[in-house]
Amino acid sequence: MSTLLHSSLREQAQIQPDKIALEYRTKRISYASLDAACRHFAGGCMHAGLVPGTRVGVYLPPCIEAVVAFFGVFNAGACLVPVNPAFKSGQVAHVLDDCSIELLVTTSSRLASLRKTLVHSSCLNTVVLVDRDTFRSQDTDQAIHVKGWQEFCAHPGPACTEVQASDLAAIFYTSGSTGLPKGVMLTHKNLSIGAESVITYLNNTHEDRILAVLPFSFDYGFSQLSTALSVGATVVMLDYLLPKDILMALERERITGLAGVPSLWQQLCQLPWPKTAGRTLRYITSSGDVLPETTVQALAGRLPETDIYLMYGFTEAFRSTYLPPHEVRSRPTSIGKAIPNATVAVVHPDGSPCAPDEVGELVHGGPLVAQGYWNNSSETGLRFRPLAEDSDDALEVSENVAWSGDLARQDCNGYFYYVGRKDEMIKTSGYRVSPAEIEGPASQHGGIREAVAFGVAHPQRGQAVFLICTTDEDPEVVELELDQYLKDLLPRYMVPERYIWTDAIPCNTNGKFDRKRLAAQYQSALTQT
Repeated sequence: MSTLLHSSLREQAQIQPDKIALEYRTKRISYASLDAACRHFAGGCMHAGLVPGTRVGVYLPPCIEAVVAFFGVFNAGACLVPVNPAFKSGQVAHVLDDCSIELLVTTSSRLASLRKTLVHSSCLNTVVLVDRDTFRSQDTDQAIHVKGWQEFCAHPGPACTEVQASDLAAIFYTSGSTGLPKGVMLTHKNLSIGAESVITYLNNTHEDRILAVLPFSFDYGFSQLSTALSVGATVVMLDYLLPKDILMALERERITGLAGVPSLWQQLCQLPWPKTAGRTLRYITSSGDVLPETTVQALAGRLPETDIYLMYGFTEAFRSTYLPPHEVRSRPTSIGKAIPNATVAVVHPDGSPCAPDEVGELVHGGPLVAQGYWNNSSETGLRFRPLAEDSDDALEVSENVAWSGDLARQDCNGYFYYVGRKDEMIKTSGYRVSPAEIEGPASQHGGIREAVAFGVAHPQRGQAVFLICTTDEDPEVVELELDQYLKDLLPRYMVPERYIWTDAIPCNTNGKFDRKRLAAQYQSALTQT
């Protein structure tokens, strides 16, 4: 397998040119046509004056044009920045400015929602609309060139660019402790070895038909593309409205592989499954959070002939562990062992190894570890740093390892078990959310005096977002206004499940808001509503 994802795609285009690579609604595109389209997009990048390393944002839901843009960026030697399609204008503005995006690929409706944001973007000079062939308008800011899809892709690029495996390939944004998303830097080698590692244990082949339901801005979602296109499989993209749509697609599309986050699996387990839904389903995977044991058992009962892979990973190191299917029934709460090409350990704060079953922080070493955070040396130094001299023998003392911020333990047989978050991040619906991402917008509402966000365990979403507030006005009136206000500003998964009103928010001995105490106090609130 090539060390460049776009080279692997080109190889598949030569091996099986007529094989369908992507399916989306009624559209189909072969490997040969996909490779040609990617090179045309690369040509558009070069014609627009983009030089190697230039950041290109793609603000789209999963669709064929998004994939063309991804691999076209790689072909051009530029740097891909997949922007979460659930982000609202504020989050998009931060991403655009943080990594100085010069070209943005999106739709007409998304462009309209970003009008005020783009006025303040100093680096952006070109916007490409995938739902317009050409674009002619007098309303566009003269500093930003807006082009239609066919217009932009009218210049074929070279068959190969001088891209090195060590070059920066992509920046994936993940929530940070400061409340603003941080850009995780990944090289072509990171992406390629990550795909190779997953392919190895999932046994992916050109015969697979993979159903993609996760956003490609999520490294777990992007992995559906990188693995499938590297082996010549077919990716079926589904923008579902209801979970039952996924069950129907499994049968209709003859799907062999499906990846999901725990909240999705729990929703699916509550539905009646068609008897033949798992007829062709060779495997399913779960990552993004720990899958409850009851859900694991329910999936095993519904899919007796399907392999279940329980996985753990974090964006800064792609994927860390997986539990082989034959161990799922005997170790349903384990996250398994290290994936190929990864070294994983549980360590003390000083980096020294923990004893079997002793709780410590999970760290990840090897070629999958990211290059740090874009434009954020202080956070990079905290997350990516070497271990102590007496560290685990499996990890090199001198190499930088990724510290996950997750607490785990490893049993005497080498299997890892997730314990919980070291920090105060909220994990909901497969996303890591910083409380500050919710508290900041909430505090901007005129009726709010103080606002503190925290997570409580939720049977479907992993954690539900609670927001405790103080106000000088009528809480009932403010709550209605605040809820709508946050729905207009934030992605759905960040909007609080419940609002709590109080005269004073409890603090710990350091004078900080005590989120742990709040989470414990209101844990039973979900069952009381």
